[in-house]
Amino acid sequence: MKKELRTNDGAAPVGAYSQGLVVGDFVYTSGAGPLDPVTGEVVGDDVAAQTHQTMKNLGAVLAAHGLGFDDVVKATVHLQHLKRDFAAYNEVYKSYFNQPFPVRTTVGSDLLDILVEIDFVAHKSA
Repeated sequence: MKKELRTNDGAAPVGAYSQGLVVGDFVYTSGAGPLDPVTGEVVGDDVAAQTHQTMKNLGAVLAAHGLGFDDVVKATVHLQHLKRDFAAYNEVYKSYFNQPFPVRTTVGSDLLDILVEIDFVAHKSA
């Protein structure tokens, strides 16, 4: 059984997908980017600013189920310019977590007018 997560505090979906799904004790988020939840516009011109907005959007989806960044167990990250932007993105990303950090895969991808997209798997302990 799955339950949709939806919040106005995170960027609205721009396609046929949910912001997040609850399946058992796990929450799965869709890939989120640096869109302002109110205007739908891209926030920031560099990867650091875009990563901050992306993390805020994901944090809002997690909060819709009473979770936070410490509940994240897996992250998948797409960077438009992997070699150029990895260090700046990583500095921002790690500021949202405590150790042990979630497991993570980071890849270069052809993104549409954004520099970063991230999705999470989070676990809610009983």
